[in-house]
Amino acid sequence: MFNPIAAFLGLFSLDIGIDLGTANTLVYVKGKGIIINEPSWVAVDKRTKQVLAIGSEAKDMVGRTPANITAIRPLRDGVISDFVVTERMLHYFIRKAHEKMVFSVPRPRVVVGIPSGVTEVEKRAVSDACLSAGAREAFLIEEPKAAAIGAGLPITESVGSMIVDIGGGTTEVAVLSLGGVVVSRSIRVAGDEMDEDIINYARQKYNLLIGERMAERVKIAIGSAYPLPEEKTMTLRGRNLVTGLPEEVEVSSIEIREALAGSVATIVNTVKEALDDTPPELVADLMENGIALAGGGALLQGMATRLSEETHMRVYVAENPMWCVALGAGKVLENLDSLRKVLADSRRPRKR
Repeated sequence: MFNPIAAFLGLFSLDIGIDLGTANTLVYVKGKGIIINEPSWVAVDKRTKQVLAIGSEAKDMVGRTPANITAIRPLRDGVISDFVVTERMLHYFIRKAHEKMVFSVPRPRVVVGIPSGVTEVEKRAVSDACLSAGAREAFLIEEPKAAAIGAGLPITESVGSMIVDIGGGTTEVAVLSLGGVVVSRSIRVAGDEMDEDIINYARQKYNLLIGERMAERVKIAIGSAYPLPEEKTMTLRGRNLVTGLPEEVEVSSIEIREALAGSVATIVNTVKEALDDTPPELVADLMENGIALAGGGALLQGMATRLSEETHMRVYVAENPMWCVALGAGKVLENLDSLRKVLADSRRPRKR
């Protein structure tokens, strides 16, 4: 049914695609590309429940806040853990996307990427959060589909495509064909779990307590899934659990690879299980076209090489892997009529 109010708002509002990630939130504006890429962190005053900072500013506060302020991530393992804070974060990003646009009204249509393994209740939570944050319509798309579209894979054609999206909270593995998911796996082992592995390794081997940000920096700088051509070292700084005093320890990329071995092996085994369930005709397509890696975890050094060696297939990192889900959501927005069938779910416009 034609809604004149929604049509009028559509003339002055920007349609946006959102990768609502556990670690980072990216916003794609139709016709403009990705204009926001910020951490999914929110700083909240515990006494008044007031939001003090969102995004990069909030992440800078992690581990440095007084007792009455807490910096949190409102999404865990790819799903909403704090609905109210997520709504405020979405409202902030939707408003920010419209700030620089003249005559724009922040009442957009929104396409949001969600993990493939979420429940109907979790889907409803994401959709409701978008509508409460100001969207006039909310559409959901499974992250593997969005990542595959953003990576340029021909998922609507009668040919097999495979995407491995290693995010912050979840790793999504999917084989796609004719716009649908043929085989999929979703596990809650990804970037966050790798950071935790490094924290546990430092505690167990060196009695050194380090923070999440230090673990993340080490993972990015010298973390790897496969032996490096030239091994590297880096200094870990934290608190000695025995003496209680500050201490720094030099660790090698070999040690960090050992720390990450469990998480990497879980991801590799998940990919192999998905291939084991894939129909032979599609396996033949994958052998010819290869497997695409997306998400921040795709940037872990040697990940593509490790997967290639384990699967005996060509594995490559997509261009701009961290942007794939947001780019895919944006492409769906720009071709909503032809790509509507790839959407996981949609909600009616908000009643007025």
